[in-house]
Amino acid sequence: MPSKPSKELEVFDNPNADRDYVIRIDMPEFTCLCPKTGQPDFATLHLEYIADKACVELKSLKMYIWSFRDEGTFHEAVTNQILDDLVAATNPRFMRLKSIFNVRGGVYTEVIAEYQRSGWTQQPVVNLQHL
Repeated sequence: MPSKPSKELEVFDNPNADRDYVIRIDMPEFTCLCPKTGQPDFATLHLEYIADKACVELKSLKMYIWSFRDEGTFHEAVTNQILDDLVAATNPRFMRLKSIFNVRGGVYTEVIAEYQRSGWTQQPVVNLQHL
């Protein structure tokens, strides 16, 4: 198998580091194991961030996400761990990770974790209306 799971996140230089712009990545095939039962948990991860000098490289992100497939972890813990690892790798201005877990025992879980660099403030939203 040419690819295998990895905890290593690679980055590349942000091609427009002078501008705040949003990068959105959806990962609909996240899996991990329930730490209580060992049964698989399935989730869609929604990542959005404003990069500073570095962006996460997508193949390494796929291999990183794959690395949780055989790990038992609570939804809250894995969401925060992924956010912490991505922040450590990219040092963004802002990052948000939303994990939407599929139903288990009649219960849906959604976990949202955020990071905002100290001193960074969001640009005001421009609302353009059609006249």
